[in-house]
Amino acid sequence: MIIQKTREQIELMRESALIVSKTLGMLATEIKPGVTTLELDRIAEEFIRDHGAVPGFKGLYGCPSTLLTSVNDQVVHGLPTNRPIEEGDVVSVDCGALKNEYYGDHAYTFEVGDVAPETKKLLQITKESLYVGIREFKAGNRVEDIGSAIQRFTEAEGYGVVRELVGHGLGKKMHEEPNVPNYGKRGRGKLFVEGMVIAIEPMINMGTKNIRTLKDGWTIVTRDGKPSAHFEHDVALIDGKPELLSTFAYVYKALGIVSNEEDEFRREPLVV
Repeated sequence: MIIQKTREQIELMRESALIVSKTLGMLATEIKPGVTTLELDRIAEEFIRDHGAVPGFKGLYGCPSTLLTSVNDQVVHGLPTNRPIEEGDVVSVDCGALKNEYYGDHAYTFEVGDVAPETKKLLQITKESLYVGIREFKAGNRVEDIGSAIQRFTEAEGYGVVRELVGHGLGKKMHEEPNVPNYGKRGRGKLFVEGMVIAIEPMINMGTKNIRTLKDGWTIVTRDGKPSAHFEHDVALIDGKPELLSTFAYVYKALGIVSNEEDEFRREPLVV
């Protein structure tokens, strides 16, 4: 069952989403060669708790960590480890926060130093595909319209679209209906309704779509060992149009990046 949210509930969800956005912004300058993902996990948990929330992932389905940190060929659900981050790595950081009984869930893939041009392009196209998908989240459309748009956009570049892992509804539970795949056929799936909140999260591989799970039971990697990218936003359907609850603006401010990519999905400018 799809749970529609009131405007008041959506504003509470925006608070949770922005705590995650601020956490990613804080981490942006900490992700560098020599730092371990376990250290990132520690400072992220402290930051979230200092902002009046609790880590959304820790303890959920038995997850042992605040962050899921996926490096290079790791697609998603990478458990933090003592392995130091290296120059040229890409690090996908997926983070959740729970505040006022509502979850925020948000992800960004970071470049570490001098990244190979073909990997930079993978990240660029994956992030662009996120907004391609968000544009389809509007009155009159259906769930697979999002996946169809993401699939067409990324496969045109020769990339593989992960099938087994999907976006999802979001609210008082981390995962609500509907599932939001990154592939599909236009016109299929549940109809979007006012007050829906979903997490849209393309997971795109440089090579094939095929993946496997490591022995830790969590970390998912590409079967061909090629890099993967993951970007995620929380989006509400308000007045028939998509509105971002999360933002990459804190990441961009930390990294000195100028971007207006989110402007079309906001009723009013975001002050960071």
